[in-house]
Amino acid sequence: MYPVELTTPMKADLTDNGFEDLTTADQVDQAIQDTEGTLFVVINSVCGCAAANARPAAKLAVTYADKKPSKCATVFAGVDREATNQVRKHALPYPPSSPSMALFKDGQLVHFIERHQIEGVTAEAIARNLVSAFDTHC
Repeated sequence: MYPVELTTPMKADLTDNGFEDLTTADQVDQAIQDTEGTLFVVINSVCGCAAANARPAAKLAVTYADKKPSKCATVFAGVDREATNQVRKHALPYPPSSPSMALFKDGQLVHFIERHQIEGVTAEAIARNLVSAFDTHC
């Protein structure tokens, strides 16, 4: 578990931009099952690729996409362990990785971006990937 003093600003980077902070497995299940339309979930992390690539890409995509997810949420790997593990269960067969991003439509996983698709990739390129997924599924 990471110290809350370290992770609070990293969580706020998304929650201050409209992402709901999910901290329990029940909250994750409820968000996935109860969201009509699409739910975009970012599995946040303390790593450098989350700060430089994942979080900026997520914010760019939801800001500039013509079609947007019905709801955006985040869990924090290494902090919200129960919630993170629950998102990962819903994201099978993809292996656990953080950061990562999932798009669910009517409770079903329709798009997933793994860490290896984030690491070393520009935020703009990741955002284009997300916007394309939003255009297809939202």
